[in-house]
Amino acid sequence: MELSTVLYTVERGVATIALNRPDAHNAVNAQMGQELLVALRAAEHDANVRCVVLTGVGRAFCSGQDLKEVPSGETTFFREVLRQRYNPIIRSLRNIPKPVIGAINGVAAGAGLSLALATDFRIMSSSARLVEAFIGIALVPDSGSSFFYVRSLGYARAFEFATLNKPISAEQALQWGLVNVVISPEAFPQTVGRFAQVYAQGPTQTYGYLKELLNRAFSLPLDDMLELEAEYQQRAGETPDYTEGVRAFLEKRPPRFTGSLQTGTAR
Repeated sequence: MELSTVLYTVERGVATIALNRPDAHNAVNAQMGQELLVALRAAEHDANVRCVVLTGVGRAFCSGQDLKEVPSGETTFFREVLRQRYNPIIRSLRNIPKPVIGAINGVAAGAGLSLALATDFRIMSSSARLVEAFIGIALVPDSGSSFFYVRSLGYARAFEFATLNKPISAEQALQWGLVNVVISPEAFPQTVGRFAQVYAQGPTQTYGYLKELLNRAFSLPLDDMLELEAEYQQRAGETPDYTEGVRAFLEKRPPRFTGSLQTGTAR
């Protein structure tokens, strides 16, 4: 792939996707949106990729939509850019049947925060911050933000965050459950690499099933979830990784999972 606004590398089962417009704090323009979706789809369909890391080049994770790209006057830009650019990216992050680590190396603002919240496991540099940003320019949260805010924070705190536009520090993000790990900038790359290898060496197919269950748990009633769990448990029990996991347990050794990966979504 020939990409410039996004860097894409694969090493030891981990696809690292780095947003690469550091002079613009990795603001998303049309080219970056297209290239990010290409990279995500490549990672999804590459059987050698068992974990994805999304991060930013330079001092920022992603500052959101590049406002220089927004036309002035009457326009349908907002509706079109969300439907054609951001919504497919968010769906890809949520539906890719592999763990996605959000490596929040710097500020994540607006739609950039949405990208971070759409990942599965978030590691945040202690020097980074999360910024709602939308209300500051009289816009509503988009790219899944309203969905993620309420489910992560509850209504009252989500309303507070979305309306007061007060940046959230890494420590507060951890306390509020928006991220999983906060680490110093010096230890950040090593920590991201360590967790990426944990997931890259895990039962990849089962991770895909688990993501689907958790995604569906937001909207399905208990009886439907019980049936869905039974279906995916059966699928997981038919993978070579299940056989290896049981054998390793009985032999009292760490399992050697191969990923048992099939291309495409877990559904």
